[in-house]
Amino acid sequence: MRSAGIVQEGDPALLEVARDLVLPDEADEALGVVEALEAAAERVAAVHVFAKGLGVAAPQIGIRRAVAIVRLPEGGSITLFNPVVVEQSTQTDEQYEGCLSFFDVRGLVPRPLALHVEHQTVEGPRHVSVFERGLARLVAHEIDHLTGTLYRERMRPGTEPISVTE
Repeated sequence: MRSAGIVQEGDPALLEVARDLVLPDEADEALGVVEALEAAAERVAAVHVFAKGLGVAAPQIGIRRAVAIVRLPEGGSITLFNPVVVEQSTQTDEQYEGCLSFFDVRGLVPRPLALHVEHQTVEGPRHVSVFERGLARLVAHEIDHLTGTLYRERMRPGTEPISVTE
């Protein structure tokens, strides 16, 4: 993934909180970040097939701004500017997650089955979107990147990531 331009574990950029964009004032910068994220997603998708979807957050490509994209398994994508989880379901499930920034391991991560996420459009207005099940997991993972949180911090105490071969 390093060759695809993805920042790898150990880089302090992965542990820092991304700065919000001031929209619409910084719309040109926001669109530039989205373009860079889409290009990174294309490079990553050329290396590996992601049947359950693919997400990339700006810090993962060395940009410390609060922008993430999520490519849907059925096609299309979601762009999140300045996203904040405002509500989540109490029901959770625990699934293995991977991360482009340390791709050789997977960790069992509990996540809410539904998320309500407030985010902006590039024009500035804020709105709330509801994401469920697998999409909620993808969105939560990318929002975590924007707050400097890696999925290992979400794993139950005493559990460790396992190698992909396992």
